[in-house]
Amino acid sequence: MNIPIELTYLFVLLITIVVVFVIYKRPIYEAMFIGFLVMVVAFGRFDKILDYLVKPMTNTLFYAIVAFLTLAFVFGETNVVKYVIDFILSIVGRFKGGAGWVTLISSAFMASLSGTGPGNVAATGVFTIPAMINTKFPRELAATTEMAASSLGPAIPPSGTILLAFGVLDALYPGEYELSTYWMAVWGVGLWYILQRAITLYGFIRIYKVEAVPKEERPVLKETVKKGWKALLVPLIIFLPLFLDFMFKDTFFTARLGADGANALSNSVILFTPGVATIYALIISRKDLKEGLSPKGIYNLFKKGITHIVPVAATVYFAYCLSALFSDADVGAALGEYIASFNLNRIQLSIFFPIFTAFLGMFLTGSAQVAIFGGMIVAGLVAVGVDPLLAAAVLPGITGSIDGMTPPLSLSMYAAIGIAKSKVKETSLLALVWAICHLVFAVLILLGILPVLFI
Repeated sequence: MNIPIELTYLFVLLITIVVVFVIYKRPIYEAMFIGFLVMVVAFGRFDKILDYLVKPMTNTLFYAIVAFLTLAFVFGETNVVKYVIDFILSIVGRFKGGAGWVTLISSAFMASLSGTGPGNVAATGVFTIPAMINTKFPRELAATTEMAASSLGPAIPPSGTILLAFGVLDALYPGEYELSTYWMAVWGVGLWYILQRAITLYGFIRIYKVEAVPKEERPVLKETVKKGWKALLVPLIIFLPLFLDFMFKDTFFTARLGADGANALSNSVILFTPGVATIYALIISRKDLKEGLSPKGIYNLFKKGITHIVPVAATVYFAYCLSALFSDADVGAALGEYIASFNLNRIQLSIFFPIFTAFLGMFLTGSAQVAIFGGMIVAGLVAVGVDPLLAAAVLPGITGSIDGMTPPLSLSMYAAIGIAKSKVKETSLLALVWAICHLVFAVLILLGILPVLFI
């Protein structure tokens, strides 16, 4: 079978972005926009270009990312984040790379509740990334550590990507597997991903020689709490609404508001939480601001923030435009037929599919990959001897987790870059290392070399 034109277009997109960004040294958001225009021309979708440009405006997560990036900027201009960092350092500063371990644990936990990598980076990264930088983590390592930890969200229950993947399994084997059984299988796979993150982080800590904070430089816990207790309420303001929404959405809120009302409330929580936290941070830091909370002072503050927020927001925006274009062009069906024509065995498919989804992750979100390719991937793996439950349990990890780490889409990475103020090239290279390590574990799991609990 000849190479499908859709695959050729994907390579053209990748080459376009590399040429504009690397050779002509234009900002990454310009490269993404030019790549989007090239794909519109390639697919002949001139009549829908406006639809693709409008599509991100209907995505709650896009606005949430921008809101959390704004919150991160405000933190950087006040003493709020300083008190939060001092609190973290007073607890973990004595350990080598202590802030990194806190990031791995806390961000993975919070991401599992939100189910989104980039959204979680924006929410938790405002605390964890500065804490790592202040404990001698290179900026690109701080950004990618948060990125890697948050990217576990789609691969650990109860994320929406996991429910979407279960839908694929149930469609292929109606009524054969309970959600609770699948849930535990995904946790079994997730434990290996967590171990992989821990091993990789330990290696980076050794390579970059991240030391413990000298005793004389460590904040005293008692004094930190006494001076900054108001600032320490900020994490609670951010995390408590998200936690309550997760805990009571299917019971309390749905029963009183209905399914649509509960979903609308969830969207409101993710949008309004960073706004409330930003206002609170400005109020408690009003004496630290040069011009206080005067209209002129607020104007000048956010005017300064435009150069930090807009480039990242624009990159994420055009990434969503590209994803909408590929979904509408039905790229998945053509590529699925092409892959099936190779008649690969278990070892070959176990290696191919993770690499394939990593490549797709450069252009498509994880949920889009599951929706378009999920059935083909699970059915293909089962056909060569992989347990159906295992194939479906690995699916969220090779789609939803990897898409945020593979440039140029890399929504989790760009959100982290916006907070860490790290360089795109260095951060992208380090992100690929995390992604490759993730893929190696996925392959070993599919091959049965790493046994999975509960299967």
